[in-house]
Amino acid sequence: MTSGFDRTGRRERILRAAVRQGLLEPGTAVLACFVDLDGVNETVTSLRSAFPDSLRVLHAFAAKANCLVPVLEELRLGGMGCEVASAGELDQALEAGFEPARIVFDSPAKTRAELARALSLGVAVNADSFQELARLDEILAGSRTGSRLGVRVNPQVGGGSISAMSTATATSKFGIPLDDEGNRQRLLQAYRDRPWLTWVHTHVGSQGCPLALMAQGIAKAVEFAEEINAHLGRRQVTGIDIGGGLPVNFDSDETTPGFDTYVDHLREHAPALFSGEYEIVTEFGRSVLAKNGFTAAYVEYTKTVGGRPIAITHAGAQVATRTVFAPDAWPLRIEAHDPRGRAKRGRAVPQDVAGPCCFAGDLLARDRALPLLDVGDLVVVPDTGAYYFSTPFHYNSLPEPAVHGARVDADGRVAFRLLRPAQAGHPAPALA
Repeated sequence: MTSGFDRTGRRERILRAAVRQGLLEPGTAVLACFVDLDGVNETVTSLRSAFPDSLRVLHAFAAKANCLVPVLEELRLGGMGCEVASAGELDQALEAGFEPARIVFDSPAKTRAELARALSLGVAVNADSFQELARLDEILAGSRTGSRLGVRVNPQVGGGSISAMSTATATSKFGIPLDDEGNRQRLLQAYRDRPWLTWVHTHVGSQGCPLALMAQGIAKAVEFAEEINAHLGRRQVTGIDIGGGLPVNFDSDETTPGFDTYVDHLREHAPALFSGEYEIVTEFGRSVLAKNGFTAAYVEYTKTVGGRPIAITHAGAQVATRTVFAPDAWPLRIEAHDPRGRAKRGRAVPQDVAGPCCFAGDLLARDRALPLLDVGDLVVVPDTGAYYFSTPFHYNSLPEPAVHGARVDADGRVAFRLLRPAQAGHPAPALA
């Protein structure tokens, strides 16, 4: 992210414009979500700039992080490819206009039909197991493909602070574990028997994983690619998919760590990756979208219980599932705004910020010090552009809120684009 990109100021500007234009309105549009499209472009630029121009790199956005087709379309126009992990995400990527050759299909549970379709389209595929390799053998026996094909290996370098986000542990469900007895020789034979296997893929994890751990895992994958080529006596492996997973700072608007810092770690641990002899694919998701989106909801009621103020809002587990169910691993900031969208400046008071779901734990924040929230105020939840409102949790049949893309021109005027209409129950007012 370029220095001087004022996320805080832009967020309030977008919020206030949304109130003026009726995209947020008490009683009707009580919950809405926003993607700063200028911020997305800035982030994609910083990602592309972090890798040397001399390298052949496809940055494939991880669609699971934000699968809204208009968002994927924006990323495509910004020069990204797309990584998909299901047939549904593949459909969304194609609808967004991605060329099949710029789509990567990763999943530990690809069906025979899904594989056949991907191969017929020319979508890149990373096999997750020896059984999947055998299935590919059967499909390719009767047809040819232009797909780039590889194997996902598990470098087994360990996990980070969030076990659910660590995919390179000794017992991870993902990939073929490199250090399990016999696997390395079996993989070398698999590449010898299949000249069409020309890629190695790995993904160490994401939030909670330190950069050094991620770089060490990628280094093991690069070393294995070199080992394959040395074993075969030819450069059969020509590409390495290093996955994504750059952690996001949820404590402030600062973008840290940056993609350039990550690349520095890769240079230290996996210098061969920068030799120019390999094509590279990345699969960043959260780090591209999280800080470029926010959620805004009205306070419907307030009360005091056991001496603690509680604000009942329209944003809860349905749009912040991870935070509600695992608050220690996924804490989010909360900002207090008045009904016009202006930041509140009053004395900070410890209070709970609750959602609308019908269970006691539906809390965005517990005992959080904020200016005292009143009925009609707005709460803003930053850093929710990935994995939050784009894939809502349908508890209590709560409707999906509208998602709006925003751009801010040089004069500070905000223009909105509807990225997802609200479901019935949250009517989306017409744009002014």
